[in-house]
Amino acid sequence: MQQQTSPGKISPFIADISLLLVALGWGSTFIVVKTAIQDLPPFPFLCGRFALAFLSLLPLLWLHRRHINLPTIGKGALAGFFLFLGYATQTIGLQYTTASNAGFITGLNVVIVPILLAIYHKKLPPKTLCYGIICSVLGLALMSIQDGFTVNAGDPIVLICAFCYALQIILVARFAPEVNAAVLAAFQILTVSVLSGLCTLIIPQPHYVFSGYVWFGLILTALICTSFAYLVQSKMQQFTSPTHTAIIFATEPVFSAIFAYLLAGEVLSIRGYVGAALVLVGILCAELSNINFSHK
Repeated sequence: MQQQTSPGKISPFIADISLLLVALGWGSTFIVVKTAIQDLPPFPFLCGRFALAFLSLLPLLWLHRRHINLPTIGKGALAGFFLFLGYATQTIGLQYTTASNAGFITGLNVVIVPILLAIYHKKLPPKTLCYGIICSVLGLALMSIQDGFTVNAGDPIVLICAFCYALQIILVARFAPEVNAAVLAAFQILTVSVLSGLCTLIIPQPHYVFSGYVWFGLILTALICTSFAYLVQSKMQQFTSPTHTAIIFATEPVFSAIFAYLLAGEVLSIRGYVGAALVLVGILCAELSNINFSHK
């Protein structure tokens, strides 16, 4: 007999495709953000981007207003705090490295997520995951370390971003089944905007202008890659695991490299391509490790 799908239940396939489209959107914005922050520094850019995203969600938030309560706001703020740290370090790092490098380094969260979950659940990682970690670290080294054993100043900063995104993925996976997706996404976004605004006021900012490209970058990233993307993530992570989500999001660096080439002509060196291939092998190993963690 064919299994019936309960009302409100989304199939894993639909969830996967939805999260893949989110990764595509995020991957396309690395080069857009890198160009926009030449006119508008990272914290003002993030404040504007996430403020516009929150405003776009207000009608939806009004429809779900009965689900707004202090516990849900607190969960959104906690996940939003790590989301803010991730975006802040990524956006700052983009000033000092290439969009391709930033994309692949960010993609390391696919390895970091199961490691953190293994530590939390006190389970030893399987050998396949260990191989993935080794490949990813070697690949990161090949991509980042230049002649004379120097690295792009932005690469270590973006690596911090990967850890922050991993924590955000884990928190959303834990909270998503318990709270309304629209409310969770909205208060994550509001938290990022508020914290970015505070940093804009506290930290001295260089002179900046709201150029036409800045407005293009703000609107694109706010509507497509923030409000829509995090609404989809908050909803779809109810139907998949945090490790699986991280694996799907690991396609983001591939998309970022493609768009960096198409829009800015960025081309990796031979060593960079070898490093990128090792990172992708590491990501594949993480997928093959197939760790099953509960959402408790």
